Amino acid sequence: MVEDARRLAAVLVEGLRDQAIAADVAHDGLEAAAKLAVNSYDVVVLDRDLPGIHGDTLCQMIAGRDDRVMVLMLTAADAPVDRVSGLTLGADDYLTKPFHFPELVLRIRALARRRPAAAPATLRALGVELDTIRRTVTRDGRPLDLSAKEFAVLEALLRASPAHLSAEDLLEQVWDEHADPFTNTVLVTIGRLRRKLGEPSVIATTPRVGYRIAGGDAGQGTDAGQAAGR
Repeated sequence: MVEDARRLAAVLVEGLRDQAIAADVAHDGLEAAAKLAVNSYDVVVLDRDLPGIHGDTLCQMIAGRDDRVMVLMLTAADAPVDRVSGLTLGADDYLTKPFHFPELVLRIRALARRRPAAAPATLRALGVELDTIRRTVTRDGRPLDLSAKEFAVLEALLRASPAHLSAEDLLEQVWDEHADPFTNTVLVTIGRLRRKLGEPSVIATTPRVGYRIAGGDAGQGTDAGQAAGR
């Protein structure tokens, strides 16, 4: 989230985290460029009129990167010519202020799915089926009522399968860059998720390594076939 209005940025980032979208914030173009140099992001929500490096220049920098990051311009400039110029600069979507927060969340998730090499929308393993578009999870056809964080942890593990994810990996992917690495929040969330998923266990723990989907690969959406082991 690149937004120089600090109060707005804080509200938006808090709302995204409540939706289990791991979000960092930068208040000017220079800070955003520095974060982009060291962190991997799926989507950048970008204001245009930024100090340091103007949003238009930053958008062009992002569009020129090898590791493609999707850009959603979020700006008060709402004239048709502004929208056209923003998309011409390399933005993938354009949302004008004021806006409805649920629409912002839906657009971010849609862009993440469109990112090149993004994983399929449906992930499956051991009778569990997770639909990233409808935000639903079932096991053996039985709907599961997961919190936003539980859903995001399960999604991260399914996408990574058969690899392990450490607690630190999950903190970075599901929470944010400032999450306390010594907290037990991952352990607690995994415990609740296991209880809701039921038996046989879906999530395996390897001491001093991390968590993984038990038994091997996670099958992916029908359009993609079965996921190959990495």
